[in-house]
Amino acid sequence: MASGDDDDPIIQEVDSLLKKPFPLQYPVRPASMSYDNVTHLAARIKPKQQKVELEVAMDTMSPNYCRSKGEQIALNVDGTSSEDPSVYSTKMMDKQAFSSIQATTNTSRYAAAVFHKGELHLTPLQGILQMRPSFTYLDKADTKHREREAANEAGDSSQDEAEDDVKQVTVRFSRPESEQARQRRIQSYEFLQKKQAEEPWVHLHYHGVKDGRSEHERQYLYCQAMDTAENTELVKTPREYLSMLMPPLAEEKVTKPVGPSNVLSMAQLRMLPLGEQVKTLMKNVKVMPFANLMGLLASGTDSTAVLRCIQQVALLVQGNWVVKSDVLYPKNTCSSHSGVPAEVLCRGRDFVMWRFTSERTLMRKEVTAIIKLPPEDVKDFLEQMSVPRLNRGWEFLLPTDHDFVRKHPDVAQRQHMLWLGIQSKYDMTSQNMTLNPWAIPVHISGDQRVKSARENARENQSVMQRELDARRLKASRNTGSSGESAAPVQVKQEPVSDSEEPMDTSGPLTNGSINGYPNSTSPASDPHNGHAHAFTPELQDFVRSTFRKHYVLCLSEVKRLFNLHLASLPTGHSVYGHVTDRMLQDTILQSQCKQILVPFPPQSSAAADEQKVFGLWESGETFDKHRQVLFEIFMKNYRVRRNVIQTRLTQELGDAVTKTDVDRLLKECCMSLGGMWYLKGTVPS
Repeated sequence: MASGDDDDPIIQEVDSLLKKPFPLQYPVRPASMSYDNVTHLAARIKPKQQKVELEVAMDTMSPNYCRSKGEQIALNVDGTSSEDPSVYSTKMMDKQAFSSIQATTNTSRYAAAVFHKGELHLTPLQGILQMRPSFTYLDKADTKHREREAANEAGDSSQDEAEDDVKQVTVRFSRPESEQARQRRIQSYEFLQKKQAEEPWVHLHYHGVKDGRSEHERQYLYCQAMDTAENTELVKTPREYLSMLMPPLAEEKVTKPVGPSNVLSMAQLRMLPLGEQVKTLMKNVKVMPFANLMGLLASGTDSTAVLRCIQQVALLVQGNWVVKSDVLYPKNTCSSHSGVPAEVLCRGRDFVMWRFTSERTLMRKEVTAIIKLPPEDVKDFLEQMSVPRLNRGWEFLLPTDHDFVRKHPDVAQRQHMLWLGIQSKYDMTSQNMTLNPWAIPVHISGDQRVKSARENARENQSVMQRELDARRLKASRNTGSSGESAAPVQVKQEPVSDSEEPMDTSGPLTNGSINGYPNSTSPASDPHNGHAHAFTPELQDFVRSTFRKHYVLCLSEVKRLFNLHLASLPTGHSVYGHVTDRMLQDTILQSQCKQILVPFPPQSSAAADEQKVFGLWESGETFDKHRQVLFEIFMKNYRVRRNVIQTRLTQELGDAVTKTDVDRLLKECCMSLGGMWYLKGTVPS
């Protein structure tokens, strides 16, 4: 291997033969002061841990040995009691313990070598141990000292007491251990110490260096099979043998650190296609002027290509680009706050963007009232593209970019036409009220109602006249065919003034509801206020399914769930028509539910809708009786304790009521606060 290297010539070739020892090192002792001639009293080992302990005698007759100190240490460790086994039988510290630690965990590169008769015998090491002094006797001394102090204190206190005091004992049950807590416990130092202490010691006999047994074991360092050919020559090539002696260092795989979700690496960004770069930037920034976007991209990027890409992932609002909603909320996802589907979130966010195209500031309450989404989601929409201003609402994040509109009029015009289409989708007129899931009832004055009726009368007058003539002709034919004489029916014709048009009240007004109430032709008319309440099958199905899931709801919560249900429907879905509070209450009462007249305290801050509590009275299950008893309890009490509920159930339904039944009932219908139980929706905020 070194034939070409003149500075390192080969002097002699020797055969190397392999075998195996277990060396002990004494790093705190110089090599000139070995323990070979010292008396070894005991030896033990834990094979799995490769832990060795040795006890060696100390020369108590040495002039360097302090007898008084040795006696004091023995007294502190063993004490004065003769019952406990003593560490130092001579009442003096006459021995020292050594404990091992592993010098290295990887011994594959180390070997013991013996050069004998021109042969190098190598023995791989199973482990390398370093023996260091052990001071566990000091721990035993401290333990003895604490025990003596505790015994003295207990003796002093017991002299004044004739008998032991009765102490209250609190019994606690440990909670089930989670997987994370179990992993932390396994990795703790205390657990590792406990596992190491569980392995038993194996006691050994020590043999000195010049002992016959040691000499016999030393012979195993020489190879015993000298006659076989495989031990007398190396079958590896020089390069392979060199790589075995000095294996190449394994390259550590550098794992790329995972950055936060809101941190974007520009080096990684430049490696993506242009379309993905624009999409990633807009998804992270949300709102950005076109000039800033070009500054973040690589120099020399074509602005026309960037314009093509950005129109696919963003919309133009006040000259700035705002990322599209479907990019932030992909299909088949939902809100992290409320669980609202992505389609509903996209419609709500698009509405906020559309409003910012024509206004600089928006009021959060107004937006929430229109789009009917949870406040957390609305706040997310506004935080993405605006900032709050004191007493002014939420202002759009960036000033209007007039330069971009002036430089790219074709793009601005295309975006303007796109927003016109969205504007018609979110039109808040009465014609589109039912098509818009975010619409709220619009109250129209009496003059507007009269004007609308007149316009409808003009349009439908000719149609109504033809229908009236057809009915009269049919009635006259039926009268003639019956052969019976009937008195002619006369319709009183009242004059109409020149300034008035006949008002059509036969058909419904636009959307069936001008002032937020159904028209007069609807069934189930309310005799008290003249408003009509139509129980549509779809509304009844919604109410039944909702109460079978929640069992107890206040009116405000039912309205909230209904608005979420409406918001999840596709645009244009208007099977419910317009639903008033009265209609919703009547539908609840017609769906096997009953109003629970909870006696709220006078100081309660609950709103009127929150004090109207409804519960599922009959569902066809045997558990209905349990709920009915519970509802009767809460008709007399605003809050109760669990034992009151359990006692009443036992009185009404017998001893068959189990703890499981009570737990299920409370879980379905109640909430706990401060040791008291309330019906759902009635807990004070």
